[in-house]
Amino acid sequence: MFGKVASDMLGLSDIGSVIKPADYDKVDADDYILHEENERIFFLIKSKADEYCFTNRALVHLDGASAASKKRTLKRYEYRANKISEVFLETAGTVDLDVEIKFKLGNTAFSIDVHKKHLEELKDLYKVLIKIAEINRESHQALEYAKQSLQMASSTLGNMRSTEGSLSEEFKKVNQTAFNWLMDTKKQYSIRDFGYVFEKYINN
Repeated sequence: MFGKVASDMLGLSDIGSVIKPADYDKVDADDYILHEENERIFFLIKSKADEYCFTNRALVHLDGASAASKKRTLKRYEYRANKISEVFLETAGTVDLDVEIKFKLGNTAFSIDVHKKHLEELKDLYKVLIKIAEINRESHQALEYAKQSLQMASSTLGNMRSTEGSLSEEFKKVNQTAFNWLMDTKKQYSIRDFGYVFEKYINN
């Protein structure tokens, strides 16, 4: 415990701070945001080694090996392709200087230490992650129902009698209709932009 406190006092720890929107353009992660496609930063945590940039589309993580090294790895996790799960917020104890937010994006687990003075902002991020996780679950379930519905419809059509001359043409029509329907359904339930969720819960 005393070693941790001493490390914080000497500025050697890797406890993050929440960056204000006015300073988003001053962080490295901003250079890797898809501004050309209307991607926006909604929440940003910066420590000595890392930057965790939450946009309306993805988590952009500038991963530093250590505070002493300038070498960093850029990682991007699209919410659409990496479902959010196991979201936890750990508040600080009496002598702790940090709070911790934990979650999984796809198969990647994150545990981010943030100075406890930013607890209120972190509560907002917690709500965002919980809500996106809920939307992801519901969208996945709806897409599965849609696929089952299509299979039932296809099975029903397959049992209908057709003349040999029209069978090939009918197959093409049904196949094209099914393909178009699946593509439209995927677009409906595969959400790319979660900006509306951030706007609802983030109080900048």
